[in-house]
Parts: sequence; C-alpha cells; structure tokens
Amino acid sequence: MPKQAKKTGWSQQSNQSRCLKSAITLLARREHSRHELVNKLQQKQMTEGVDLDALMDQLEQSNYLSDQRFAEMFARSRIQRGQGPQKIQYELNQRGIDATLIAETMQSASVDWFILAQQQRQKRFGLPLPDNYKEQARQSRFLAGRGFFSHTIQMIFNRQ
Repeated sequence: MPKQAKKTGWSQQSNQSRCLKSAITLLARREHSRHELVNKLQQKQMTEGVDLDALMDQLEQSNYLSDQRFAEMFARSRIQRGQGPQKIQYELNQRGIDATLIAETMQSASVDWFILAQQQRQKRFGLPLPDNYKEQARQSRFLAGRGFFSHTIQMIFNRQ
C-alpha cells in the first residue's frame, strides 16, 4: 500500500527526471529504438505528466538515442546469427524503424546473402545438395524461415 501511494505521489518534475534516468540506464545496457524505449518507459508507470516525445528528442540531441545506430547494430547482430534480409527487415519494422532507414541499413550491410544462405544450409544439412524433392522442400522451408528470399533459395538448389 505505501508503495502505491509513493508512485502516484511523485511530482511531474520528479517523474521527468526518473524517466530520463531510467531511459539512460536502459540505453547503457544496449541500443534501443525510439519506439522500444517509449514502450519500456510506459510499462514502468512513471510517465504520468511526462512528455515522452520531448524526452526522446532530448536523448537524441544528446546522442544517447539513435535509430540509425540501433538499426545498424541490430542488422549486424542478426547477420552474425545467420538470418536473412527479409526477417531482419521485418524485425526492424516491428521495432519502429522507418522504412527508408531500414533500406539504407540493409544497403550498407554489404553482405552476400547467397553465400550466407548457403552457409546456413550447409551448417544445418551438410555439404551435399538434396537429391529428392521432399528434402529440397524441407531445406527450402528452413531457409525461408531464416528470412531468405525465394530467389536466393532457388539459386542454391539450381547450382549443381
């Protein structure tokens, strides 16, 4: 009970500073998109009377928050995990990154998606290509689930 009274008893100025401190703490752990950070702060229930857009603008001006930096870091980590461009683009979109920024990030990634898909297939299924349609379909579904485009997948199985 005292805890509840304490949460609602905070002044607007105090909520502002608590939100700022919490946002900086979250950003110190890892990069966040603007959208993710707003959602996390709203879950903490300390945003009453706080202009979150102004707070996010302040964090961007101080260079604590950058959607471009987040997108680059996110794409790089997903590429290292062996995920394809379709899945990376979808996940960036889900995290509130602008479509033009997603396109720029994917363009600057400089990855050969064919080689990455080939490596993922070989890692999972071995070097020889499947000799029957059923196994090829299974491997194709695996690569599609990893986020590779169908034309890339087809190129892997058409090269013999």
